[in-house]
Amino acid sequence: MSVNDITGVIVNVALQIHKDLGPGLLESVYEVVLAKKLEQQQLKVERQKVLQFEYEGIVFDEGFRMDLLVEDQVIVELKSVEQLASVHKKQLLTYVKLARKPAGLLLNFGAALLKDGICRIINAPEASLR
Repeated sequence: MSVNDITGVIVNVALQIHKDLGPGLLESVYEVVLAKKLEQQQLKVERQKVLQFEYEGIVFDEGFRMDLLVEDQVIVELKSVEQLASVHKKQLLTYVKLARKPAGLLLNFGAALLKDGICRIINAPEASLR
């Protein structure tokens, strides 16, 4: 399955969840529901996966936790806030680069319309979108 296909499934499932549950719940609620619904779509989902990374020869075991890692390719960062801040996009871009993943999705379930709270990040132009 290509990265484009994976992100398409994630967005479609997230839109349905937002339609059904609405905005305003805790981020953790959307995380568990989204993970379960993606697994029902036969996607491999890891929740709160810790990323180990190396910087200047030093290995850091607790770099950060990804809300969701889907098919070992797409990092999904969930928010449930009134409005996304620019730091949220920068954070996801850093996660995608450090994890060396081809793509990331930022989903803000706090938005009145989820379509206004979706941001897709591609690691690099040369990243393979198999």
